[in-house]
Amino acid sequence: MVTDIETTRLILRPLRDEDRLAMIELHTDPRTTRFQSDSPDAAQVDLLFDSWLAHWTEHGYGYCAVSIRSSPDVIGLAGIRVRDFHGERVLNLAYRFSPEVWGRGYAGEAAKAIVDWRARTLPWVPLVASVNVANERSGRVAERIGFTQYTEEFYDGAHSRHYRLEATQ
Repeated sequence: MVTDIETTRLILRPLRDEDRLAMIELHTDPRTTRFQSDSPDAAQVDLLFDSWLAHWTEHGYGYCAVSIRSSPDVIGLAGIRVRDFHGERVLNLAYRFSPEVWGRGYAGEAAKAIVDWRARTLPWVPLVASVNVANERSGRVAERIGFTQYTEEFYDGAHSRHYRLEATQ
């Protein structure tokens, strides 16, 4: 079970029900969803949030709320969850941050912390990050933390690039 993960500047912690509103705001902001082919509305994010909490209950890890060490305010989401990708069980890496904190390196810092946690805890499961090809910043985050591009396809409504970090055991 994941407890808080701390980096130099961030705290990543398991999602809690009181994070619901922050996640709805984050995932319905047109700036954060501009690369999605079908941006979710509040009701859809509410259902997604329920599935993320259920994943935590079932697996003991999942997507995390991210805050700056000096403030409890949630600035983003980063984490992994089980995903079936082309018939293979993988862990999906996700990261999304409030536009107010873009450009500060938080996505890379949080994603690297999640990758390091996975290397210690679930090294036998490969990681995948799927990124709309137009979202170059997100792709660069994946590359900087060790992912390599391995395929492109029309996926989830958009031309997507899939990055992979192989299992280590």
